[in-house]
Amino acid sequence: MIINTFSYLWSSTAIDAIAELADNGYETFEVPISSPHCWPDEISGSERSEIYARLNEYGAKIRSLNAGGYDINLASPGANMRHKSIEHIKSVIDLAVAWDVAEVVISPGTRRPMISPSLEKAYGWMYESLENLIPLAKQAGVRLLFENTPYCFTPTIQDLAGIVSTVKDDALKIVYDVANAAYIGEDPVDSLLSNHESIGLVHISDTGMQTWGHDPIATGVIDWYGLGKAVKTTCGVNNVVLEIIREEYPVQEFKKAMQDLKNQGWELGN
Repeated sequence: MIINTFSYLWSSTAIDAIAELADNGYETFEVPISSPHCWPDEISGSERSEIYARLNEYGAKIRSLNAGGYDINLASPGANMRHKSIEHIKSVIDLAVAWDVAEVVISPGTRRPMISPSLEKAYGWMYESLENLIPLAKQAGVRLLFENTPYCFTPTIQDLAGIVSTVKDDALKIVYDVANAAYIGEDPVDSLLSNHESIGLVHISDTGMQTWGHDPIATGVIDWYGLGKAVKTTCGVNNVVLEIIREEYPVQEFKKAMQDLKNQGWELGN
C-alpha cells in the first residue's frame, strides 16, 4: 500500500517525512506538492539528486506526486492562467522524472461559484489545456491522473470517466478518492467496480456526510468490507493510497489504519 505524506504538510519536508515512515516499515509514497513540504521551484538540481539518493538509501519509492488543485486551474477562463497551470504541472513532471516517479495527480479545474461559466466552456478550456499537457507527460514517461474532488467542476466518477474516454490516451487516467466520492453521495464500491478500467490509483480514507474529511478507517460512512473486496477484484492493494490526514502522531494513525483494514477483511500482505 502507498502512504500519502499529507499529514506532514506543515511539519516537515517530504523527504524527512519519508525517512520517518521508512523507519516504520513503509516503502511506497505519494507526496503532495505544497510549499514548504515539497515545491519544485524550491528544490535545486543538486538537492533533487541528494533527495533521490536518500530515497534509495531508505529503500523508498515515490509512486505519485500530487500537483494539487487550489493554486492551479486547467479550466480557467484566462488563457495565461491556464498556461501558468500547465507550467506548474510541467515543473511537477520534471520533478517526477528526477525522482523516477510514475504518476502525477492533477485536478480538472474549477468554476466560479457565482455566475459560473457554462460547463461547455469549462470543458473546452480544460481540453485545450490537456492538448498541451498530455504530450509533455508522454515525453517524460509520466502518467497523469485526474482526481475527483467536491470543489472541481467534474466531481463524479462519471464526469472523469467521460473525460478519459474522450481523450483515449493511456497517459491520462483517474485517481479515485473514496472519501471525496462518498461525501457527494456517490457509492465508492459500485463506482470502482463499474469504472476500474479508467482508474490508476485509489485514495482511501473515511468521511462523514456533514463534514468533508479524510478520517481514520471505520469512523465514517465508507463500506470498508465491500471496498476491500472491490479493490481485490480490480486494481489491487498495491495501487491504493492511504490518505488519512492527521497532523498529530501520523505514524500511529497509519499503523492503526492498517490493523483496522485487516479487521475489515483487507489482505495487505506484510
